Amino acid sequence: MTDSSKIITFIFADNPIGKLPDHLLIEIFIRVPMSEWVQLSCMKKQWANLFREECLWNAALLRNFPFAGHAKRWPGPIPRGLSKRYFSNECPLSLPFPYSISCLLVIVGHIYLFLKEQLEISTMPTPAGILHGTIIDQFIACGKTRDKAYELASQIWLSVIDNLEENEHTFLLLKRLALEEDVFLPYPYTRSQKVQWRVFEKLFTDFRDCFNHDDYYDVLACAKHKFQPIPSAWVKQPYSWMMPSIGCSSD
Repeated sequence: MTDSSKIITFIFADNPIGKLPDHLLIEIFIRVPMSEWVQLSCMKKQWANLFREECLWNAALLRNFPFAGHAKRWPGPIPRGLSKRYFSNECPLSLPFPYSISCLLVIVGHIYLFLKEQLEISTMPTPAGILHGTIIDQFIACGKTRDKAYELASQIWLSVIDNLEENEHTFLLLKRLALEEDVFLPYPYTRSQKVQWRVFEKLFTDFRDCFNHDDYYDVLACAKHKFQPIPSAWVKQPYSWMMPSIGCSSD
């Protein structure tokens, strides 16, 4: 029997520890592996309520990521939100960053979610340039250099774009990003060429048959303006023009 199982068994038993006040129970629970929290929350209504409240998640966050609670780590317009969101977020663990689990990784995961949520807003979406600038400012405020902020922001953009669902909303989003006018901004506030390339690459591969005739040539002209040369595969005509029943509907 593992040590954590012994702790749970001891707590489950009919003994005074099960009657401890909430703040002491929290100190015990955050020392139990997260994989066993579901079992804990199912044992008593009082304990289930603890796992729904901010206090336990905040304590778990500060125990595992001591620097995450520093006010200077969360400046700017990105909201702090719930500690549960940061602690239970698994997005950073699947991102291609060469960093160990640390406060930086928590911030990366938070910004990943922030960007993904903003891009998925269907009404009045924030321009990509503003989103990118917000991310850059966030990393610089956390003590990162301009180069490191640019690198991290670019990796987050690429990860978000690669993890968007393949549906009509994503097609319209990528088309908007592709056609969005470039505004001259100093480094590092301009999106990287890799990010812009990935947008066009997904449009001309994963969403090729979602285009109508006019939209296709508008996006293709924009791609030729940004990149020279462009892959020959991007120039092939979408099948949807010959077979309207295939692909997504377009606005």
